[in-house]
Amino acid sequence: MSVRVRYFAAAAEAAGTDAEDRAEHSLAALRAGVVADHPALGGILDRCAVLVDGTRHDDDAPLAGVTYVDVLPPFAGG
Repeated sequence: MSVRVRYFAAAAEAAGTDAEDRAEHSLAALRAGVVADHPALGGILDRCAVLVDGTRHDDDAPLAGVTYVDVLPPFAGG
């Protein structure tokens, strides 16, 4: 199983990439794994919107059958 994680804006800068394939089986494990691999994400991940196949998740969720996880930092502006 592989899930494509897409990072946007400051999250991409912190991760050093705009996308990667991950093998974690739950959203909680994914959050822990990306912070372990990209420590700079630790400072912003808790403020990011995390979308699992287009639906926002703030809690743990299984990733079986999921295609994309998008990590979007808060946006400012108007």
